[in-house]
Amino acid sequence: MADRTQDARRGRTRRRSTAGAVLAGLLLASACAAPRDTADDITAGEVAATLDRRAAAVMEHDTDAYLAALDPRAGAFRAAQRTELRNLADVPLESWAYKVNGVSGTGTGRVSAEVELRYRFKGYDTAPMSSSRTVELVRRGADDSWYIAADRAGEGTPGLLWQQGDVEVVRGTHSLVLGVGRRAEELRRIADTADRAVPAVSGTWPEPWAGRVVVLVPASVEAMAGLLGSPAASYRGIAAVTTGEVGGSGRRPADRVIVNPQAYGMLGEFGQRVVLTHETTHVATRSHTSAATPVWLSEGFADLTAYRRESRTARELAPELAASVRRNDLPARLPADEDFGFGGDAAKLARAYESGWLACELIVRDWGEEELIAFYKAVGARSGRDGAVEHALQSVLGTTPQDFTARWRDYLRDRLG
Repeated sequence: MADRTQDARRGRTRRRSTAGAVLAGLLLASACAAPRDTADDITAGEVAATLDRRAAAVMEHDTDAYLAALDPRAGAFRAAQRTELRNLADVPLESWAYKVNGVSGTGTGRVSAEVELRYRFKGYDTAPMSSSRTVELVRRGADDSWYIAADRAGEGTPGLLWQQGDVEVVRGTHSLVLGVGRRAEELRRIADTADRAVPAVSGTWPEPWAGRVVVLVPASVEAMAGLLGSPAASYRGIAAVTTGEVGGSGRRPADRVIVNPQAYGMLGEFGQRVVLTHETTHVATRSHTSAATPVWLSEGFADLTAYRRESRTARELAPELAASVRRNDLPARLPADEDFGFGGDAAKLARAYESGWLACELIVRDWGEEELIAFYKAVGARSGRDGAVEHALQSVLGTTPQDFTARWRDYLRDRLG
């Protein structure tokens, strides 16, 4: 009995020895692989630390500290960055930070980092705006410190206003207007118009929203296109556009209204008021606008808000559609999303906007303002386009797409005929 117990113990000892050897081998293999992973982690950490110092310098408006993070041999880049920092001097920043998403080229003296710049305007942004950047860094000096040698927009990423020139800032009661290459008096008038737009929108849209608007005014339509990442030809006749993320809980970055100074400047006081009230409506309704929302509804509601305090007639506000009605050429259906394309037929685009506005006006007339709000929210609450409008028409308005379209066509005859 004693002998068998001793053999069992010896067996356990041998098994432990074997297991120990395997564990040691695994630990050794892990130790051999560690330096490469650790080097990558160290490089990413060093890149992040360099960018953190740069971010702190931006927030403190410390030119010396900002330049200290840049490659001392990159003369042209340093000069451009000095100018960019100076352009930011009056911008009310709440925060400015970088998130490193990836680093390539580790193990060399030069790396490329995919970075997300996150920033907020004080008093206006409840969540950070973001801009994808590609940042190149080099090692310099006796201590092999990392320095930023290049910083450019990521592929497909629009430019930033302060990269276009010195930013002039005008603060309104409900607005923040930032302009480049525009006179302060012009920006003040835009702020005054935006300040009137905000309460007008709140009077139509009862749901909670920020109650303030950020307006960017670049120097030209070409500069506007640079902020939107699209060709200038798409915006030549467009007075303003609103950018932002649809849907969500309201903790998304604030929308930006971007003004085309040429087209906006050609409008009279009425036109400018309508444009900024329309765009501010998009800001207010953004959290209830989703991929399920057809463009006719979002644009029509924005026009309804913009026109509700104006005394112009329907024929004056919808001249293209009125001309079609007089020719007995009524549209057979509500406009599709593609009918709102900026680069196509201007008359067709006008008819699309006018059609959406009158569809929303019809809902107010036959069902009421509260039902229009409920309808808008019901459509936006759906996860996708399929069936969203049909479901909301039935559940909120108690009608069908066929009946609503027929009513809308009759309404066009009544209002425009």
